[in-house]
Amino acid sequence: MRNWQDVTAQFMLDLLENGQIAANQLIDVREEFEWDYYHLETSVLIPMNTIPNRLNELMDTKPIYIVCAHGVRSAAVCEYLEKQGYSSLHNVTGGMAAIASLQGFQYD
Repeated sequence: MRNWQDVTAQFMLDLLENGQIAANQLIDVREEFEWDYYHLETSVLIPMNTIPNRLNELMDTKPIYIVCAHGVRSAAVCEYLEKQGYSSLHNVTGGMAAIASLQGFQYD
């Protein structure tokens, strides 16, 4: 049974707007070229394949929100981090595509 949660892009954006998510709590697991195209200024880029070597950059004292392009890679990262003992993990469903559509940005 998984312990991490799916959250909508709108829910995560509302938390950001209200100052309830710090920059080190929003992890973007896309590749750098995807990040360069469009990203949230408050997020930290840690591409999915680098996560195992960068666990020391993830705090487990506050909720962590994981985002990718559409929500598939971020779900896999949540599963991996849970197996590493992390808790309070949140997968942003729809990923940056959903975030971009809410913000009026065309993202492919």
